[in-house]
Amino acid sequence: MVKALLSYLSVDCHEIIFDFVNEKEIRELHEEFFNDPSPTDCITFPIDEEATIGNRILGEIFICTDTAIKYAKEHNIDPYEETYLYIVHGILHLIGFDDIREKDRILMKKKEKQCMDFLKKENLIKK
Repeated sequence: MVKALLSYLSVDCHEIIFDFVNEKEIRELHEEFFNDPSPTDCITFPIDEEATIGNRILGEIFICTDTAIKYAKEHNIDPYEETYLYIVHGILHLIGFDDIREKDRILMKKKEKQCMDFLKKENLIKK
């Protein structure tokens, strides 16, 4: 799924590091790096460009499965699909998409939908 998504996005890399963490761990990371102790869906850390020359390591994504499960239950959706969305979201962050300003959030949501539609069309995630 990740390889297909990277190809779809025309991203050339050899490695992305995924860490699936619980709510306590994501809170600690959020506090340490963003001075915000609240839980969140995912946190991304791009690898410096200089470090990636030759290696093409895109970065590291911490995904909170507790958040995905909780959100899925509240909205009556599949927790796996919610987790896939967090993977897409994290990869988009690593390639330069942002969601702090409203106009950036709109672009991010649009690209997330395009990516999720692609993955479903390719039968890489449940429809």
